[in-house]
Amino acid sequence: MEIKKIMVIGAGQMGGGIAQVSAQAGFDTVQYDINMDLVNKGIAVMEKNLARDVAKGKKTDSEKAEILGRIKPSISLEDAADCDLVVEAIIENFDIKKDVFSQLDKITPPHAILASNTSSLPITRIAACTRRPEQVIGMHFMNPVPVMKLVEIIRGLATSDDVYNTIEAASIEMGKVPVWCKDVPGFISNRVLQVMINEALWELYEGVAPAENIDNIMKLGMNHPMGPCALADLIGLDTVLAILNVMYEGYGDPKYRPSPLLKQYVQAGWLGRKAGKGIFDYS
Repeated sequence: MEIKKIMVIGAGQMGGGIAQVSAQAGFDTVQYDINMDLVNKGIAVMEKNLARDVAKGKKTDSEKAEILGRIKPSISLEDAADCDLVVEAIIENFDIKKDVFSQLDKITPPHAILASNTSSLPITRIAACTRRPEQVIGMHFMNPVPVMKLVEIIRGLATSDDVYNTIEAASIEMGKVPVWCKDVPGFISNRVLQVMINEALWELYEGVAPAENIDNIMKLGMNHPMGPCALADLIGLDTVLAILNVMYEGYGDPKYRPSPLLKQYVQAGWLGRKAGKGIFDYS
């Protein structure tokens, strides 16, 4: 199967990044969100990213214009009617994703592949919301999408080989390195990453050290580009909590039990960079 047109559901940090790499790869790209303000905000971030590439000599002004010209703004899911691939990149809430995938199943052509950028929710469960479970797959991009090379491809119980091969090829066209894994809670990436982040929050909760010290240990001692506390703020503490809850429920293992401090931050609305305050203060 050949992919020519892609819709990205969600114009936030992840969705906007996915739309950008899709358009950069030459795909006609529909950027969808629930209102035009959100869509325009996402496209403005893309313009800023591309302008930075032009300033660094990585792209020309004409290349920037061509990429942006491939992006069609949308506030109607009906615009998925002629798409070959839809990539959902919205909030980590199964009920909301279920509604979106149920609608897309009715709107998109029979050959279309439905992908989710979910960081933890089961692909098999999402696929069961459609009449085409063999054409549902996980495409978990890393943040920031235009920079990070990895895309974690998750095969649901019914995902066909043809669909996997098509998505693997599309990922490579987008300049990504595809790595596949089975459909398990947290997949590979978050099953490892979130345990580290959660442990850092437990240390913070227990008063072992301030956040700066924890991050410096991991940056200067383990050569991580970013410490776990700063990374949690970048991801969003609400997202971190949602992923940990999925793994805790999925495995029933206490090592995935979220730190009480993480829960408190989320209850307080201290969600990280996007809120101006999280573990660190960005005001």
